[in-house]
Amino acid sequence: MPEPKRHAVIAGAGIGGLTAALALHRQGWRITVCERAAGPAAVGAGIVLAPNALRAYDAIGFDATRAAGRAVPASMGLRRPGGGRLGRTDTAALTARYGRPPLAVHRTALTSALAAALPEGALAYGTAVTAVDGAAGAGGRAVVRTASGNLTADAVIAADGIHSPLRRRHFPDHPGLRYSGETAWRTVLPAGPAAEAAETWGRGERFGTAPLADGRVYLYATAVVPEGYRPADVRAELLRRYGTWHDPIPALLERIDPGAVLQHDLYDLAAPLPRLHDGRTAWIGDAAHAMTPNLGQGGCQAVEDAVVLAHLLGGPDVPAALAAYTRARLARTDAVRIRARRMGRVAALSHPLAVAARDLALRAVPARASLRALDDLFDGFRLPGE
Repeated sequence: MPEPKRHAVIAGAGIGGLTAALALHRQGWRITVCERAAGPAAVGAGIVLAPNALRAYDAIGFDATRAAGRAVPASMGLRRPGGGRLGRTDTAALTARYGRPPLAVHRTALTSALAAALPEGALAYGTAVTAVDGAAGAGGRAVVRTASGNLTADAVIAADGIHSPLRRRHFPDHPGLRYSGETAWRTVLPAGPAAEAAETWGRGERFGTAPLADGRVYLYATAVVPEGYRPADVRAELLRRYGTWHDPIPALLERIDPGAVLQHDLYDLAAPLPRLHDGRTAWIGDAAHAMTPNLGQGGCQAVEDAVVLAHLLGGPDVPAALAAYTRARLARTDAVRIRARRMGRVAALSHPLAVAARDLALRAVPARASLRALDDLFDGFRLPGE
């Protein structure tokens, strides 16, 4: 009689959790994805999959291009509110250096494609993981507790997000999250006039656009505000802050549906976790190393986590595989977290003299040097043993 498949329980059906589920499924594991929400997310925003994330998807045979639709077009521009150029990264140069350009996709399109590749019955919506017992033991199986009943698992993957209850439960002495000082608004506009992939930096404010495959446009904006700040009129707030900036920003703002605008304060972990595993539980994505979005690497690092973890769990010894996962991922993800924090501080400068010095420095950096600075991000994914 064949041995029963090993069972993995994944807490969270975001990009990281679904990627881990698919990678483990293709390793021969039986999987259960527990998601606290009642069903798939009906709203969301865009994400840009950088070459490192695309390489990770290649490693598990998932065609992210079909989910994403097309490359981010032509260039990624960095501008001032008046329209002056601060820098530009050409897609052809990205392709020549990293083998492919970034891909822009709606998060819902990506998660739907990942979910569709899972076996029937693998997703359990309306099922929040409340605790994992036996997590500190070297042997045996873990007991995963949910409101719908208990599950036994050979491995548990905590992909339960930035406010991860499992992280707080297993690392009670960790300082938790740190507010970056900025809030972010995000939305997706229906198809309309073309917009380039670009970001504009002002004084304590930023505005970005990324065209999606079907003609829609992903918009995002950030501002330095007190934690918890919520304007009564979102459209008026955005127009007040960005309505006099260069074209096509005012026209894009006129097209927004205030009810479809998401606002989230930006946080990252105040310090790295002491390790990314505890017994038979491993943490991935925001649950493991929450970072600000300044490098566009939060989702990309979650994809890397998931693929590396599944690769290591291909061996017979689960506790050893999870310890190897910490060794493989902790230093890289924390370096990216710190770099994103530092980038955010530069982008959020508001004093006129500091902003002028920043903009002068950005214009002075040669395009080739700007591209080289991305090497450790875009060319940094490796499976252990490669």
